[in-house]
Amino acid sequence: MKILMLTFIISVSVLSSRLHAQDKWQNADEATVRLKPSAFSRLPKSIVSYLETRGCTVPQISGETTPHNVIRGEFAQSGQFDWAVLCSRQRVSAIWVFWNGSTKAVARFAEANDKHYLQTTSEGGGIGFSRAIDVAAKDYIFKQQRGDNGKKLPPIKHQGISDAFIEKASTVRYFYRGRWLQLQGAD
Repeated sequence: MKILMLTFIISVSVLSSRLHAQDKWQNADEATVRLKPSAFSRLPKSIVSYLETRGCTVPQISGETTPHNVIRGEFAQSGQFDWAVLCSRQRVSAIWVFWNGSTKAVARFAEANDKHYLQTTSEGGGIGFSRAIDVAAKDYIFKQQRGDNGKKLPPIKHQGISDAFIEKASTVRYFYRGRWLQLQGAD
C-alpha cells in the first residue's frame, strides 16, 4: 500500500510539474507584445487600415524596444517598393506583402503559430517571442547560397525577405516567377 501511495504522489508531482511548464509557455505566448499597425508611422495609411480591419497585430521580439517586423523593400522587382508585415491574428503569424504599397493584391505566406517561435531568453528561465523579418539584400542572398551544396539559384535581381528564428536559423523568401522560393538563410 505504501509503494502504491508513493507511486501516486510521484505521478501527481510529475504531472503538476509538466502542467506548470506548459502554463509558462502558454503565458509567454499570451504575453508576447503585439503592436497595432498604426504604431508604425512609415506604413501607408491604406495598409494600416487594411491590416487593422482584418485584426492584424505585429508581434515583437522579446526585449526589443524599437518597433519592428514591418519592412519596405524591392521584393518583386528592382525599382518597385513593396511593404512586408509580420501579421499575427489569434496568435498565428504570416508574412503579408503589399505589392507596390497596394492593398489590391496581397501575398500571404509562411504561416506559423507564434508559440513555435518562443524560446528561453535568459538564464533565469524567461521565455519570449523570437521571430523577425528583415530585408535580404542581393549580396546577402548570394553569400548564404555558397554553402548550400551547389543548389542552383534563380537569377537574383531584387531583394528577398529574411524570415528568422532569432539565434536559431533563418530562411530567405525570394519571389521568382510568381511564387515564393525558400532559400538558405543564416544558421
